[in-house]
Amino acid sequence: MQTLTLSNRQRAVRFDLSWLRRVARLGLEKACEISADGRFALKELPEIEVAVVSDRVIARVHEQFMNLPEPTDVITFEHGEIVVSAETALSNAPLYGHCVEEELALYVIHGFLHLNGFEDGTKREAARMHKVQGEILAGCLASAGSPRNRPAVPPQ
Repeated sequence: MQTLTLSNRQRAVRFDLSWLRRVARLGLEKACEISADGRFALKELPEIEVAVVSDRVIARVHEQFMNLPEPTDVITFEHGEIVVSAETALSNAPLYGHCVEEELALYVIHGFLHLNGFEDGTKREAARMHKVQGEILAGCLASAGSPRNRPAVPPQ
């Protein structure tokens, strides 16, 4: 079994880290079985590291590696590192009817799918990827339940 490390490296947004770790493990298992390019590269990675960071940090990473100086939701590196923004998740969650944990889980699943050959550069690729990540998230929520007892609001 692969090593999956998920760490919270920000303080701006409170969320249930243990729930997110459970869902990430479930999502990894499901994502390993679906490859867009037939290579199943995700299965070959011995370790996957997910870091939940602030918008400031992800903007720095985004600029350094993609020459885009703004924050984004998720950045995936082919060696198995996934960086997700808690603040972006907090902003986007209400738009999509999610709590912040569900939005973060979606970003993590999105990263897993990138590692398994999915792309979202065209409308067609994005539609396919969004469909698959939505199905995986729904399966994870069916297994792990939803932490919806916590609203997507910033900490006091």
